Amino acid sequence: MVAEISADQECFSRNKIDSKYTFPMLKIYRDIAGPCLAPGGSVLTIGAFDGLHRGHAALLAKVRERAAALQLTPAAISFEPLPRGYFSPRPLKRLSSLREKLCGFAGAGIEVLLLLRFDAPLVAMSAEDFVREVVVARMGAREIWVGADFRFGHDRVGDVALLEAMQGEGGYEVRVLDAVSNGDGERISASRVRGALAASDFAHAAELLGRPFTIGGRVVRGQRMGRGLGYPTANIRLGKRVSPITGIFAVRVRVGEHWYSGVASLGVRPTIAGGGEPLLEAHLFDFDGDLYGRRIEVEFIAKLRDEEKFPDLDALRAQMDRDAAEARKIMSRHSGESRTAFAG
Repeated sequence: MVAEISADQECFSRNKIDSKYTFPMLKIYRDIAGPCLAPGGSVLTIGAFDGLHRGHAALLAKVRERAAALQLTPAAISFEPLPRGYFSPRPLKRLSSLREKLCGFAGAGIEVLLLLRFDAPLVAMSAEDFVREVVVARMGAREIWVGADFRFGHDRVGDVALLEAMQGEGGYEVRVLDAVSNGDGERISASRVRGALAASDFAHAAELLGRPFTIGGRVVRGQRMGRGLGYPTANIRLGKRVSPITGIFAVRVRVGEHWYSGVASLGVRPTIAGGGEPLLEAHLFDFDGDLYGRRIEVEFIAKLRDEEKFPDLDALRAQMDRDAAEARKIMSRHSGESRTAFAG
């Protein structure tokens, strides 16, 4: 199975690399079996790549750089579901949706992505067979870039040492990227980003990610309860994705090329829905228009409070008034700080 995604047509511009670069179509494959996806050879990286943080960005940039220098195909192997989520007894709180991850690969200049189904047969595959059948035969790897702590294969016995031991057989070379830190000497990781988000430290999360934390999606029709309460909202379903944050937030919302301040709820809406499907609901300040069917992006600036169940709609409306007033104050300060930061 193959799909294609264009960085220019499908992804938010903010997730792209510098605009001086233009990228070809990213081709996405799902199956281990099949002909070589890079007959001329590839520069390859392998990983879960949740969130595509600064460490991931450095790895993908190196792949693109080396592929250009060697005239090979920049390629990657990733997994859905994420390996950590597959083994976890609880749903994994994801930093990015599958779509956002694919957009990140396209924006980084990756041309071929093998997006493997992380399932029982793959879990049972030995590290040696993974190298022979996937890395070499399917991906045509000539140079492999990974982090020092990279692990793969059954029982995670595969590592950099095994990749190096099989270089002669596989006809590739292994390169290890130095850990990327945030100036504190600690390696940037998806776990650190999740920790920053759990603490509602969105500024620190942005430092680790290399961009603000956002959730994007297409606006769907809801129950229209917000409109009845004086706060019409743009609603985004999370589907199977489990968000690393919940609560009420001051936000910025991107509609097309324009950003609007607002207030958002992310959770199960205990007063209205009684704990149903998780939903992201964003109320845009000073906006009047129809957003149904449009794709928007919500950037989280500050957490106001946790979700709460109110005794009636009047109590909920009063709290929404307070939330909106607080969010306006926060966003007024945030806008001023942003203008200062980017001034001359």
